[in-house]
Amino acid sequence: MAEEIRLVLPQFGTGDERPGRISIMPVQRPTPAQLQAAFGRSVPDVIAPRLKVLFCGINPGLYSAAVGHHFARPGNRFWPALHAGGFTPRLLKPSEERELLKLRLGVTNIVNRGTATASQLTPDELRRGGALLRRKAERYSPRFLAVLGTGAYKHAFSRRQVQLGRQPELLGASVVWVLPNPSGINAHYQLADLAKQFRQLRDAVEAETA
Repeated sequence: MAEEIRLVLPQFGTGDERPGRISIMPVQRPTPAQLQAAFGRSVPDVIAPRLKVLFCGINPGLYSAAVGHHFARPGNRFWPALHAGGFTPRLLKPSEERELLKLRLGVTNIVNRGTATASQLTPDELRRGGALLRRKAERYSPRFLAVLGTGAYKHAFSRRQVQLGRQPELLGASVVWVLPNPSGINAHYQLADLAKQFRQLRDAVEAETA
C-alpha cells in the first residue's frame, strides 16, 4: 500500500532555523516476501570519474535491495540530510539517485550485499569491501570520499580510533571524510545534527573545488 512520508527539515540560509515541512511523493512499500527475497542482492553504484563527493554506505538494507535504490527505506535520513546540508537544490527521492551525477555526486557501498542489518556482515567482508573501495577511489578519483559511519570505516580499514570529519590518510588521491550513519536507528544524531555534519563537508568541498 502506498503512503506519503513527511519529513521536517531546518530551513538553512534564510536566517530562520525553525523547522519546515517537506513532502515526499507516495512510495510503494515492498512486501515481506519481496524483502526476504532481497537478501544478498546488490544495488548499482551511482558513480562517475572525478566526482566532487562519492558517498559510501555500509551495505544495502533489505528495503534498498528490494527496490534497487540507495538509502530507500523510509526513516533513513540520508536524502534529507543531503538536501539540508546544501548538496542538492531540492529533496531527492531515492528513485532519483541518478540526478546526483549532474551535481558531481555519487553513492556506493563498502559491501554490496543486501542484509537485514549491517551486523550480518562478516569482518572479512568489510575488509575486502575496504580494499574494493580503495580501488574505486583510485579508478574514479573523487575529490572527497565520504564514509557514512565511524564503525564502518574502522572495520573496513582496520583503524583503532575514528573521529568524524576529515581523516589523516587519503584513499588514492581522495580526501576521506567520515559522516555519521544516517540510518533511522542511529539515535545519537537527529536530522538537524546530521545536516550540520553534511554542511561541514559541503563547506570543505566548496573550499577545495572552487
